[in-house]
Amino acid sequence: MIDYVKGELTELTPALAVVECGGVGYAVNISLNTYSAIQGKSVCKLYVYEAIREDAHLLFGFSGKQERELFLLLISVSGIGGNTARTILSSLSPAELIHIISTESASLLQSVKGIGLKTAQRIIVELKDKIQGSAATGAQDTLPGLASAVSLVQEEAMAALTALGFAPAPSQKVVLSILKQQPDATVEAVIKQALKHL
Repeated sequence: MIDYVKGELTELTPALAVVECGGVGYAVNISLNTYSAIQGKSVCKLYVYEAIREDAHLLFGFSGKQERELFLLLISVSGIGGNTARTILSSLSPAELIHIISTESASLLQSVKGIGLKTAQRIIVELKDKIQGSAATGAQDTLPGLASAVSLVQEEAMAALTALGFAPAPSQKVVLSILKQQPDATVEAVIKQALKHL
């Protein structure tokens, strides 16, 4: 089992990184979150998950252990494969995914391409307890004051933005970003700022 690869980043696209270690180039499937984290670097370290199938031997790479842990939780859900898990982690940051699962926001999970209502509900049901008891919840530390800030204000701001016709996923990102910087912001202030960014 490969735990991580560390070496020269010889090729990088939003979906694939080639890392050269000891003269061997490893093609590693990555999420957009990992792409953003390693973009512009000449050397990188990716935590790896090996998917060995009859027809393929694939490597999935992550810039942090937390994202890999969430990936492993996602693929433990029936019907979720490596590529679907990667799509989810490309659409949402680890902190956003943990928040969506812990608050049972199936509609936000549905905003990810290829995730229908039943799949979103299955992910939430199967992972809610695991997320709360897992080290993956360390993502909450990356958003100071998230627990208090994202409660009512966030839900009301999201409802208003959705009613105005904005897609849930980008709206969620902007609202969380505003509340991260200004945990005491009112619903009106959050909506006004969000409209400038959407």
